[in-house]
Parts: sequence; C-alpha cells; structure tokens
Amino acid sequence: MTFEDFKLNRQLLDAVADLGFEMPTEIQQKGIPPILAGQDVLGIAQTGTGKTAAYLLPLLMKVKYAQGENPRALILAPTRELAIQIEESLRQLAKNTDLRHAVIYGGVGPKTQIETIRKGVDILIATPGRFMDIYLKGELVTKHLKTLVLDEADKMMDMGFMPQIRRMLEIIPTKRQNLLFSATFPEKVERFSGEFLEFPVRVEVTAQATPAQTVSQVLYEVPNLKTKAHLLEWLLQDREKFNRVIVFTRTRQSADNIFRFLSRKMSEDQIRVIHANKGQNTRINSMDAFKEGNVRVLVSTDVAARGIDVTMVSHVINFDVPLIYEDYVHRIGRTGRANQTGEAITFMTRAENIPVEKIEKLIRMPIPRLPVPEGVEVFPTPFEEEQDMAREVDLQKRRENPDFKGAFHEKKSPKAQQAVSGKTSGKKGTPKAAGKKGPPKRTGKKFKAS
Repeated sequence: MTFEDFKLNRQLLDAVADLGFEMPTEIQQKGIPPILAGQDVLGIAQTGTGKTAAYLLPLLMKVKYAQGENPRALILAPTRELAIQIEESLRQLAKNTDLRHAVIYGGVGPKTQIETIRKGVDILIATPGRFMDIYLKGELVTKHLKTLVLDEADKMMDMGFMPQIRRMLEIIPTKRQNLLFSATFPEKVERFSGEFLEFPVRVEVTAQATPAQTVSQVLYEVPNLKTKAHLLEWLLQDREKFNRVIVFTRTRQSADNIFRFLSRKMSEDQIRVIHANKGQNTRINSMDAFKEGNVRVLVSTDVAARGIDVTMVSHVINFDVPLIYEDYVHRIGRTGRANQTGEAITFMTRAENIPVEKIEKLIRMPIPRLPVPEGVEVFPTPFEEEQDMAREVDLQKRRENPDFKGAFHEKKSPKAQQAVSGKTSGKKGTPKAAGKKGPPKRTGKKFKAS
C-alpha cells in the first residue's frame, strides 16, 4: 500500500514525499480511511509508529483550504512539548497548502497567541488550560469546529484536565468528528471514550501498552541513589555507543541534581535539563539543541516523555521508575522511532521492585535483569535512605492490601495497650463505659425531700 491509495491531493502527497515517507505505517493504513469517511476513530498504537500523521493527513484533506477566520479543527495535547511537536508535523505536511494553523499553550503570555488567532486560523493546536483561558477572554469562536482530536488522552486524565475537557465539550458543536489516539488505553480512558466517541472505529495495530519491537530493554538492580548516579556516569563514558541519550527522572529536584552531577563529569555544553520549572524558551532551546545533535544528554521529567520526536535517540535511561506505569511505555518510546533501533535501560532499587512488576504486567513481558557491572563502585546505603525505602515498600504493599501491617505501621503505647487489655478482660482499672454512672459518693449529708 502507498499514500497514493488514500486518494490524497497532490499537495499532501508531495509533502509526504519530501519527508521521505514511502510506505504508510500500519496505524496509517488502518486509521486514515475511516477518518476520511467521517467516522469517529479510537486509535491505539505504539509510540513512534506514525500516529500523528495518521490523523493529520486526513484532517488536512478534509479542511482542504483556508476559509473564514475561526478554527474548523481542534487538536488537544496534554503538554506544551507535544503541542509544539504536533505543530511542527502539521507545518511540514501543510507546507504546500494555504491552510492557517496556530499552537497555543501555557507558560508564556497569551498576547502573541491571541494576535495569531485574530488573523484567522483553520486548525488550532492547544493544551486544555490555555484553550479555556483564551476562550473565556472572548477571543475564540468554536461554533465552526467540525473535528476534535485528543492526542494522549490518558495523560490528560493523569494531569487533571478532565474538568476542562468536559467544559470544552459543552461549548463546541455536538455534531462533529471525534478522534482519540494514544499508545496506552487504561480503563479510565475507555470509560471516557464511551461518552466522548459515537460508535467509533477501533484501530489497534498492537496490543495496548506494547513497547516498540525496535527497542531492547534491560534493568539494573542497584542498592541506592549514589550507586545509581555512578552507574549512569559509567555508562555515559562510552561516547560512541551512548551518543544521544535521554535520562528520565521522577521529580524536578532529581533532574536538577543529576544535571549538576553530570555537569561536573562532562562538558556543560553536552547536557541540558528540562522540567516544568524551566522557562518555555529554555525548554524549547534545549529540545532544539538535542534534536540537532548539539547536545548529547537530555535530562528530563515526564513532562517530555510524550513531546520528543527525535529519530536518532540511541538510549533512554530511566534513572527512576515512573510513578504512572503507562509512562514507562511513553518514555522508552522516545528511542527506536521511525524503524530505528534503540535501547531502554532502567535503574531499580528495592523500593521500586513492585512498580517494575506492575510495568511488566502492563507490557506483558519481563524486563531482563542485570547486576551492577564490575566497573561500577557499589556504595553502602545510608541508614536514612534505607528507612525511606522501607517506608515506601510498606506504603506500596498497603495500597495493595489495606490490612497489611509493615515495619512502620502505627503502634500503640504500652499504656494504651494495657488499657485496651484491661477493658477487654474486665480487670480493675477498666475505663467506665460512656453514659453509665457509678454509685453515689457518701458525703455525710442527707438528701432533703422535695
């Protein structure tokens, strides 16, 4: 099958050829025809398999040409990085058309974005929060919207966007085409899709939450944070093999700490860090430098797990196991894109064992475990860190079983235990039951008759 078989117009076919795409991917083969036919589509496919083009090409074909001033198609994305990435793909595919598009997101002032919208927009890409901000200012007219796309709806739910999305569904036309695409499809998204999509065509080219087959996965069992840091340093010494690397962390503080640690070991111009506390221009410049190959290592929180589309990423390193299990699939999907091979490496302490087991269940395959290499010094675990890990394990087990009593469950004092013991056994000293009075005390005074 070729792109000619979709009966796309010549402008789109030329743009596809200029990008070097010869054969449509499986998600494109199965997703483009029903979208062109006007049906609601639920698309599930591995990250890096061409989901964005699967909905952009038929969307561009349906919108066709510039018309009016108000948007006729809306694409929602959970993060600024993903919104920018979609806009870049749209610009490349629509370069031979007169279609106007804009991307709006938070983190920067809305003035420039509002000015762009006032000039006229056919396709609008937005994060939910910024869309509602500009709409409530009276700068967005939604009555002409014919198509709504939700990209990575599961992430939107995890980020708390559902109230905003439901408000948006109330202010846009009910007669519209709905498209929902994601690499994972947990139960909560399935429930939402029931109220969002009307008789959708389900396009699932692989079982949901399946990692790309071009990505090999390994896991190192490490005892503590310090050993993790030195294992990371040891791996990155192989500059030829680890030539373009993304290091994912769980928190912004951890990302900054790793950045400072690696900056002392390697040239500062070879490493960047991005997370939600970084300014938008800083994040965009860091991403561009990484894409262009000017930066070798990018340290990031999950803010970038779904917004990086770089075809030549050699390795993804999970310095921390993600809290949201589905994010593992999106993280490792940053490598092995566009039929390139890649490697995903995960560091796991004993506190992260249960999350790893959940991830393995989600992806339906075990992740091969490796010991710490001989060249890496294994440091003793500080007492405080050992206690923190023990508490974390207890917390995880208690989530699975509320009756679980771990090493750090709340214990009663000896006096409280003695009081409880006396109460149950009827011994002297038992607290009086509430509402019952004991015999009257003798005071030597007689009661007078009333």
